[in-house]
Amino acid sequence: MPVKIRLARHGRKARPFYYIVVADSRAPRDGKFIERIGSYNPVTAPATIELDFDKALDWLHKGAQPTDTARSILSYKGVMMKKHLLEGVKKEALTAEQAEEKFQTWLTEKGNKIQTAKDGDTAKAKADADARLAAETKVSQDRAEAYAKIAADARAEEDAARAAKAAAKAAAEAPKVEAPKVEAPKVEAPAVEAPAEEAKDAGDAAKENTEA
Repeated sequence: MPVKIRLARHGRKARPFYYIVVADSRAPRDGKFIERIGSYNPVTAPATIELDFDKALDWLHKGAQPTDTARSILSYKGVMMKKHLLEGVKKEALTAEQAEEKFQTWLTEKGNKIQTAKDGDTAKAKADADARLAAETKVSQDRAEAYAKIAADARAEEDAARAAKAAAKAAAEAPKVEAPKVEAPKVEAPAVEAPAEEAKDAGDAAKENTEA
């Protein structure tokens, strides 16, 4: 019976959760399985993998073939590496002690790489959070300054309108002062009288002219 190590999907829509199972390759993907040997949750960051190492290794020795995704998970957990080393022991290419030493060295290096990646992700996440906080703070400051300017302009307009209203009211309530009327002095023209002698001569001359 051809046997595969594969994933069986569970979980809600858009939040998948997988069982790592050993199943007949002819069975439906999410149908019956022979044994469940772990789980895989890709929704978490990083993804969560739980695996029964010994059972997975035992099924590989029995000839179970992992799918591509299952092989990636088994490689990540070191099952494929352990299988490779044990095959070397069977072929007498190395001893069991050497195989175990190599496997422990591989685990240590793998753990260091994973920790470095996690530290890098943590540092990047912190830097991103700091940058986001700085941007939000800058936006908040700019918004506060804009609101303060708007409020100051509104107060200035209110003060100007209040001052203009007060000035208009004061002008309306102020008593009216009429300018005094100034009359121009009357100037009489001097009477001009002709000299008496000239008037007499003029009369005599007129009389003579009449008699003549």
